[in-house]
Amino acid sequence: MVLKNDGDIFALIPAAGVGTRMGGEVPKQYLSVLGKTILEHTLTVLVNNNKIKRLIVAVAEEDQLFSSLPSSILEKCTIVNGGTERRDSVMAGLNYLRQFEPDCSWVLVHDAARPCVQHYDIDNLIESVKGHPVGGLLATPVLDTLKECAESSIVKKTVDRSNLWRALTPQMFRLTVLQKALTESINNGVIVTDESQAIERAGFSAMLIEGSGQNIKVTRPEDLWLAEAILSHYKSIEEN
Repeated sequence: MVLKNDGDIFALIPAAGVGTRMGGEVPKQYLSVLGKTILEHTLTVLVNNNKIKRLIVAVAEEDQLFSSLPSSILEKCTIVNGGTERRDSVMAGLNYLRQFEPDCSWVLVHDAARPCVQHYDIDNLIESVKGHPVGGLLATPVLDTLKECAESSIVKKTVDRSNLWRALTPQMFRLTVLQKALTESINNGVIVTDESQAIERAGFSAMLIEGSGQNIKVTRPEDLWLAEAILSHYKSIEEN
């Protein structure tokens, strides 16, 4: 694969996790919703975005399911071996990209288990951060009242939510900045839960771009029916 053009955007999807909180026999990204795997729904949205040049998908080395996805998706994806932690899978994808184009501009990282992301949000993220020196992420304001608990599950205090946001994906950063930030986290033995956390720890500042609250992450069994309801709604809009 030849990567060129300074402004190229590549999507990177860490999909090597096993989804232990789902309690299923297969990794959660391969569970079925509306006749397709969660991962297929997720990748289809990214494949159909003409601003994204190619998808890099990090899967478990022993993964036997990815190759069964439709050829229309597979032909636009490059596969790399993921790692135990999310940061390791993302780093594997970044290292792959740097082999071909050290200065390729942007990497858009998206959770494999967020199949309900909307085209509008992806486009808005891309347009909002393209001129930024670091990058940014989709997020939604926290709406619920938040409580901090003591170890005994007794409420300790109510947390001010006025400046709190829920981090979503995609998160889009300059390749060199993200690779530097993740390298520092790995070298320092720090487990980060998203790319933005690594960016923060490295001393960089990312933009927040408000996205849709329907961009849910399928984590627990009850999330499956919610994802099905959202995707069914999208489908009905397209058909009408």
